[in-house]
Amino acid sequence: MKYIDEYRDREQVKVLVAAIQKAVTRPWHIMEICGGQTHAISRYRIEDMLPPEITLLHGPGCPVCVTPVAVIDHALEIAKRPEVIFTSFGDMMRVPGTSEDLLTIKSQGADVRMLYSSLDAVELAEKSPDKEIVFFAVGFETTIPVHLTAIKEAKRKGLKNFSLITSLFTVPPAIDIILSDQGSKVDGFLTAGHVCAVMGNSEYYDLAKRYRRPMVVTGFEPIDLLYGIYRCILQLESGKSEVENAYKRIVLEDGNPAVRHLMDEMLEPVDQEWRGIGYIPGSGLHLNEIYEMYDAAKKFPAKDGGKVSINNLNELSLQCIAGDIMKGNKQASDCPFFGTSCRPETPIGAPMVSTEGVCAAYYNYR
Repeated sequence: MKYIDEYRDREQVKVLVAAIQKAVTRPWHIMEICGGQTHAISRYRIEDMLPPEITLLHGPGCPVCVTPVAVIDHALEIAKRPEVIFTSFGDMMRVPGTSEDLLTIKSQGADVRMLYSSLDAVELAEKSPDKEIVFFAVGFETTIPVHLTAIKEAKRKGLKNFSLITSLFTVPPAIDIILSDQGSKVDGFLTAGHVCAVMGNSEYYDLAKRYRRPMVVTGFEPIDLLYGIYRCILQLESGKSEVENAYKRIVLEDGNPAVRHLMDEMLEPVDQEWRGIGYIPGSGLHLNEIYEMYDAAKKFPAKDGGKVSINNLNELSLQCIAGDIMKGNKQASDCPFFGTSCRPETPIGAPMVSTEGVCAAYYNYR
């Protein structure tokens, strides 16, 4: 299959592994920023192929994992309303809020449904005019355009019973906050190819220059990942810190201008909380005033201002180290609950249940 089989070719993998082994002379820590890349690394055992000098760190590139507890609690509150059909991607169903998750309240009678897309929720709204249809729109720059397209479609059809509760994030501010930590172990980044396909590469030039870290745009197949690591190692070994596009078959320098225009039209940047990490300035996106009638958070305001009391969180949740893992300070294997108290069926932290979570990747493949 074009662009699949040739990027999983065993002989090409061996060539790249040999090239990496020849190039590396000292220890380096490289972080992939995307959860999809993390799962591919685990699935194809990329870490096992690398020389011991290279350590891969796994960043916060999973929007499900970093959606804050307050947003999940608000979503649960909305989903319990009798007039609401609450819809979501499947990997949000087990993500724990303060004390419940969507699957739990579904079992208790709430009308919660798993859908493949927010566009499916628009279709459901058209078929169910007597119900309020709310979709849990979670994502980075890659999936945001689909949610915006859903709003455009709802507007075109004149639907007033469709809205989104949003948890939307942007990647570069997260890289900024990771590197601003003086204790950061990250020497270089593999940036997310699909995000760059939308947004382009311009936001990474300042980061690479300020922090003197190479930023290599990388894809998701074994060859892509090994090539990205190889290019990053070459820069590190030669003392360079440049933005390099190692995914040119997909990523253009300016990304997708039409999609970026759509995002500029409908969204505005906000300071955003990242679960386990904290607030990151300018790292979130909300619907602007023109489209706020499709904002479920405004249509169904949260009780008590949407604040989460730390006293309501269980003791295990407070001990979850997911934030340290996603900042590159620890590995999943450092967690005392990994694979015991914390499993996909009974997750303590979101990275164990999400399809892009690092803990789920290690649990499923390692």
